[in-house]
Amino acid sequence: MNSILGIFSNLCLWGAIVSWIVAQGLKIPIHALTDHRWDWKYFLSSGGMPSSHSASAIAVTILVGAKAGWSSSQFAIAVVFAAIVMYDAAGVRRETGRQGAAINEILSKVMVDGKPISDEELKEIVGHSPFEVVMGALTGILVALVLLLCFG
Repeated sequence: MNSILGIFSNLCLWGAIVSWIVAQGLKIPIHALTDHRWDWKYFLSSGGMPSSHSASAIAVTILVGAKAGWSSSQFAIAVVFAAIVMYDAAGVRRETGRQGAAINEILSKVMVDGKPISDEELKEIVGHSPFEVVMGALTGILVALVLLLCFG
């Protein structure tokens, strides 16, 4: 029977965690370049550049392939998982953000009984552009390679 403490030496899990932290951390200086201010809220926000979803999914996929074998069922499952996550990040979640923007515009213009419909805006940045997904995937690849070189 394996000890639960084995979780601390699970390179695939660490790859997901580290790549998420790196991708989220990169959002702060990237947004500072465009917004001209440092905003630490981006570390915990969804959406934006690079995609931490893609970074984590790709890091896990590479590490599973390296550890379990490139022809293993585990690697196949990881590839499918990563493809779904990245498709969702660039497709469904991005469309949700567009709908949020449209609804926020409607809410800012429409009044019901002389009162605003809502005093709280919907979150508009929940998905990623294809470029953000690719950059997230590249982040995941780099993190996985560094982890393999250091702890492989």
